[in-house]
Amino acid sequence: MPDLQTVLDEITADLKTASERGAVASYIPELAKVDPGHFGIAVLTPDGAIHAAGDAEVPFSIQSISKVFTLTLALGQVGDTLWNRVGREPSGNPFNSIVQLEYEHGIPRNPLINAGALVVTDVILAGYRPREAIGLILSFMRSLAGDDSIIIDVDVARSEEETGFRNRALANYMKAYDNIRHPVELTTGVYFHQCAIAMSCRQLAVAGSFLAGQGRHPLTGNKVVSAERARRINAVMLTCGHYDGSGEFAFRVGIPGKSGVGGGILAIVPGKASIAVWSPGLNTVGNSLLGSRALERLAKAMDWSVFGP
Repeated sequence: MPDLQTVLDEITADLKTASERGAVASYIPELAKVDPGHFGIAVLTPDGAIHAAGDAEVPFSIQSISKVFTLTLALGQVGDTLWNRVGREPSGNPFNSIVQLEYEHGIPRNPLINAGALVVTDVILAGYRPREAIGLILSFMRSLAGDDSIIIDVDVARSEEETGFRNRALANYMKAYDNIRHPVELTTGVYFHQCAIAMSCRQLAVAGSFLAGQGRHPLTGNKVVSAERARRINAVMLTCGHYDGSGEFAFRVGIPGKSGVGGGILAIVPGKASIAVWSPGLNTVGNSLLGSRALERLAKAMDWSVFGP
């Protein structure tokens, strides 16, 4: 088995200078300002060692990667009754599509597309004021990462508030089916703020590590979720974590992952590694172009595909 740090250094050196980098998300004005030249990667292994390369310490907007953590919170609050309001099937459509909601009577296909994540956020909001729900999500992220310096980028949150018309449309459509229980502006407001959480690759790899450790955090030993729940969250990430590019990611990389339009990807190798990679340029379906390529190379070099070598 090759040395992990050597593999990361080689991947980073190659991709740092790549000419084809994708396009940064332009529909959120603050994300359009991000330098596409960034590339960072961090890996946390079960022994607690962190290996990092490139811009692994630079915070970025995690965007839809937050959906993994809000899903974890919502399951902790309401258990499997959550699945009465959101499905577990791949969508095959863009992350902000409204098409399937009409055919399926306001029940989103899965919790990792925007419609599903809005339902999950609506579940978390029950019993809380919006500011308290945002605080709960942020506290959860800080606790998992072991870092109280993690913040919400208020400029990104404001930018999303100002341009989030499609997300409001999704929420309004689901409210017509009583699948959004709070005022739309409250649910979408919390959602915009959770997506605007800023984290580095190192922080994100640590935060997601419980999913690689059968629900137990390798640095603290704390049980975050049951082993069964960790497996099921990983399963949803594998089949749904890259929107209509999920099949291609599973085919090429072969590990559970969740992307965000900020250019980050959280990837999990059960029992072996929690990985966070960031490169702001996106491919045509909204996933980090170089991040996906880096994970493909890493999984191949380390024999980390869940489907075997």
